[in-house]
Amino acid sequence: MKITLCLLLHIFTITAYADEIDLFIMAGQSNMQGWRSDAAMYPPDPTYKDAEIPFYFEALNYGSSKKQWETLGPQIGHFQKGHFGPEVTFARALFQLNMRPAIFKYSSGGTSIKTDWKAPGQNGLYDDMVRNLNVAIHELKNQGHTVTPRAFIWIQGETDANNPYLAKEYYWRLNNLLKNMRNHVLRNPSLPVILSVDEQHPRVRTQPEIVTAQKKLANDDPTITFMSMNGLEKYDVTHLTAKGTINQGKRLFQTYKTAVIY
Repeated sequence: MKITLCLLLHIFTITAYADEIDLFIMAGQSNMQGWRSDAAMYPPDPTYKDAEIPFYFEALNYGSSKKQWETLGPQIGHFQKGHFGPEVTFARALFQLNMRPAIFKYSSGGTSIKTDWKAPGQNGLYDDMVRNLNVAIHELKNQGHTVTPRAFIWIQGETDANNPYLAKEYYWRLNNLLKNMRNHVLRNPSLPVILSVDEQHPRVRTQPEIVTAQKKLANDDPTITFMSMNGLEKYDVTHLTAKGTINQGKRLFQTYKTAVIY
């Protein structure tokens, strides 16, 4: 009788805290990671909502949540208090919209689709991201949650602008990754996608095929949206400041809201 009662209490506890999770997958290079976004300027959270937003992150060879879900906050970085990415203001805005966001973030600075992320099945960063994503989803389900992927956000492309060959092949390489993620990993061919790259980066301005490719993908598919990074404050020619990152997250939210919700 005592064992039965304990079991019932355990089941009740899981059920009480189980709910539907809105999963957002965020991936890309250093401006997804928040490479120069000093957490000393982490946006205030006076109502402690960050503690209610699950966060799983992997910054390759740099820092991670160690294949576990934490809650939203700064990550270990170049600065004394760490760094943060666009996930913070993005997730908070989703929460205010009465969604139950969980953020999965996988990032690696200075990486190319061809040489680093590689095609599905080539054991590059993309495959490692998928392995981490499967672990993350499995863990949420083990906690009793129903997990619904809501969007895939990709902020990358500056390294592929290094030479004309990489830039020329960017469209079909990125398209291949997106199709695999939507069709085979998340099983939702119409999953909303947001694409972005620093259009003002010197290499991207030299090889505008990167921007053209992202915009073409968006023009060809109503479930894909291109988000401009023009005007966001920069720390250097490559990386956003904390202020720029804060506004980047807000801009991502407005893009998602406009494209998907309204």
